[in-house]
Amino acid sequence: MSTGINITSQMALETWQRASLTDLGLQAQNIARKMHPGHIRTYVIERNINYTNICQTRCSFCAFSVSGADERAFTLDVNQICAKIKPLLELGGTQILLQGGMNPDLPLSWYEQLLTGIKNRYPKLHIHAFSPPELVFFSRHFDRPVRTVITKLRDAGLDTIPGGGAEILVDRVRKQISPAKCSSDEWLDVMRQAHQLGICTTATMMFGHVETIEERIEHLEKLRSLQAESLRLRQKNPQAGIFTAFTCWPFQPGQSRLGRKMKNITSQNPHIDTNESENGESSDAGAVEQLRMTALARIYLDNIPNIQASWVTQGPKIGQLSLLFGCNDIGSLMMEENVVSAAGTSFQLELQDLKSLIQTAGFLPVQRDYYYNLLDHRETQV
Repeated sequence: MSTGINITSQMALETWQRASLTDLGLQAQNIARKMHPGHIRTYVIERNINYTNICQTRCSFCAFSVSGADERAFTLDVNQICAKIKPLLELGGTQILLQGGMNPDLPLSWYEQLLTGIKNRYPKLHIHAFSPPELVFFSRHFDRPVRTVITKLRDAGLDTIPGGGAEILVDRVRKQISPAKCSSDEWLDVMRQAHQLGICTTATMMFGHVETIEERIEHLEKLRSLQAESLRLRQKNPQAGIFTAFTCWPFQPGQSRLGRKMKNITSQNPHIDTNESENGESSDAGAVEQLRMTALARIYLDNIPNIQASWVTQGPKIGQLSLLFGCNDIGSLMMEENVVSAAGTSFQLELQDLKSLIQTAGFLPVQRDYYYNLLDHRETQV
């Protein structure tokens, strides 16, 4: 699985500072080709379902969440969620990404019944659900150990855990942009315990706000270290979970409080560099930054097998270019997306468009499942 490169944090910093966009892309693409030889590049058909937008943490970068008293507040029941699943299956989809806010009004049994209700109707549907901040919230709110919460949800139908809520895994950053959310160590501990329980997870990064490049690299190092730990565990227990994939995307300032703050800083200090302010607060990162960061992640995360493109924030063409900057997967069709679009960024694709992006980049598009098993265009009956 590993490329055996295992560059140091200092080497990664020097690479970032000295390498051109082209050089970074070539290095990352060479690694991707070694790890994924041949001409296949994959995609997954899933639906991103936000089961509630009520959230008590109210992170400064989020324009989606509301309080329970807000007229826009909603919580979907199992029938409403299953109604969203039917069109996914008709398109050949295999999984849902189920995430929501930290809603203090829902009991733990609600989540268990939701998972059981979905699995009873669609037993083969893969449920990728509840990011680490949600699971930490459940643990605190219901006064249960994280391991107990994960076990109960797994037994109810949870298959894997998404890497949302990572942002930057450095507490200096988290205290500024999401002070009510779990700490870096808590995020990592959720993933560690999930892996120990045999549950695979994904990893993410949202960059381009108040962090430094050194902190982005620290984030990558924490992911790589935990993956090494989980791989050692898997040698003893083949059923142990791991990080199956990593994806990163730039912060979308849009209508968020953090976006307005950053805009004010820039307007009041026109001499500040557009990439980073004197306070360490960077402006919204663009396409070049996205490609560079994607490439650096592929170079650094030598033990995470898959790097997924993020066309949702930067658009289809940058998603396509990402296949030449270290990505072996273009990501999800994303039948539904609410969080990024709430901030003011909205890109949508039809299935044929997604396949075409892979083809015109010089690769063969093949549908996969969560575990990167190739489905060979066969219709999947769920």
